[in-house]
Amino acid sequence: MNAPAERMPALYLSHGAPPLADDPVWPGQLAAWSAGLPRPTAILMVSAHWEEAPLALGAVRTLPLVYDFWGFPEHYYRVQYAAPGAPALADSVRKLLAAPGTPVQDIPDRGLDHGAHVPLVEMYPDADIPVLQMSLPTLDPRRLMDIGRKLAPLRDEGVLIVGSGFFTHNLAALRQSGTPSWSAEFDDWGRAALDSGDVDALLDFTRTSPAGGLAHPRTEHFAPLFVTLGAADATGDLAGQRSVIDGFWMGLAKRSVQFG
Repeated sequence: MNAPAERMPALYLSHGAPPLADDPVWPGQLAAWSAGLPRPTAILMVSAHWEEAPLALGAVRTLPLVYDFWGFPEHYYRVQYAAPGAPALADSVRKLLAAPGTPVQDIPDRGLDHGAHVPLVEMYPDADIPVLQMSLPTLDPRRLMDIGRKLAPLRDEGVLIVGSGFFTHNLAALRQSGTPSWSAEFDDWGRAALDSGDVDALLDFTRTSPAGGLAHPRTEHFAPLFVTLGAADATGDLAGQRSVIDGFWMGLAKRSVQFG
């Protein structure tokens, strides 16, 4: 009989952009993070770059990557990440979400977008762990947290649930030198809210945070955090969170958090 899988933590990470691979520090931070985790049986990625309603599943089988970025040097479009598909995980997700108001659809020809494959290339470069990508069916924090709670049992099956976004995300920062004050202020607020377990403040971040409208003119890059929060809250792991990566990249906060 196989030993029970070790409960996996739930992660929220800032995924960067294709040039993350050329950063002198960040790839090593991501690699060290994954090296310190139990080996997942599969990975469920929730990326800021896929909004689809009803909730959708993609990359159920190995497919070409989605190069959903423009204007970069050609070598970024040659990156490959042929992870095995995860049909068994897709079945589990469908069963866990099979409730009124949570329909699930399949998008059979959609591969992993850069919110998924950019960090996975650094964390699991052998591409030998099955990966499934799930869409954001809404940007409403409470609804996303509820979805995360429903998915929490996957963690006891060895599934690594990853919300992939960016802790601050306003591309105006790329046109400035240094770190904008709004990015630093939001990052400091978010760290404190996470450290104190102030989930209510996080859920209402557009009103409770300083400079929230500047840090997230549109909220899709913060939204994956709430799936992670739900998956952690259901198992009592909110108090055990820690920021594994912090600091800034091109003015944007790259804070990345582990629960459990």
